[in-house]
Amino acid sequence: MNAEDPASRPLLLVDGANVVGSVPDGWWRDRRGAAERLRDRLAAAGGPADGPYPGPYEIVLVVEGRARGVASVPGVRVEEAPGSGDDLIAGLAREAAGRPCLVITADRELRRRVEEAGARCAGPRSLPAPADRER
Repeated sequence: MNAEDPASRPLLLVDGANVVGSVPDGWWRDRRGAAERLRDRLAAAGGPADGPYPGPYEIVLVVEGRARGVASVPGVRVEEAPGSGDDLIAGLAREAAGRPCLVITADRELRRRVEEAGARCAGPRSLPAPADRER
């Protein structure tokens, strides 16, 4: 695998709304800001520390609703869902057929859908904690 080519790396799909919503830190007051903080945390960490695939990952953060407008940064591509973020994530997992794919979400129905497409799943806690929550 060529680590420089994103398409040759394992794909990490992050359900932005679900991950942001898993911590009651006031995210509902500024959904876009919360998504930007998650994006920056993903860029710094490069993915889960104990993921099922060796990194580095190609990281895709899926945002929807009032979190739209978050720009991509080096290391994290942001995809805006035109409707349901779950539908976009399931579609991206299907498109990754044959490529290692890990989806970060706690949504049971989304987990079922992406696992049917061959992806593996992990919960939001598999990602490194925000710096202000580390001990």
